[in-house]
Amino acid sequence: MGSLQRQTSPDSDNDPRYATVTDERKRKRMISNRESARRSRMRKQKQLGDLINEVTLLKNDNAKITEQVDAATRKYVEMESKNNVLRAQALELTDRLRSLNSVLEMVEEISGQALDIPEIPESMQNPWQISCPMQPIMAAADMFEC
Repeated sequence: MGSLQRQTSPDSDNDPRYATVTDERKRKRMISNRESARRSRMRKQKQLGDLINEVTLLKNDNAKITEQVDAATRKYVEMESKNNVLRAQALELTDRLRSLNSVLEMVEEISGQALDIPEIPESMQNPWQISCPMQPIMAAADMFEC
């Protein structure tokens, strides 16, 4: 007889005390299982609540970031427009300076006197050339360095 068998007396099956002990164990196990299931449901409910809160926070953060990007885009368009106006004004002023320099050169030739005719700075020669070329947008503090 290599296997272990539960040794019961023929009377234990009919013994009401044994039945009561078995019923008590089943009842305790059932209560324990219900309590464990309740704790599991509560844990899952808390996890769900936490995830819902996190989704809400992330949506709020996303909305704030979207608004910041929109504001930055509007500011960029505004600055680009102002830059275009300034470039046009610089071009017009450069043309006026060239014209005035031409008049001064003629006066210099006619009068025979040397006049101090200012040179047009290189940066004014081509106002459409950007001194700080456009760079890819980077999420770094030094993105405006040239």
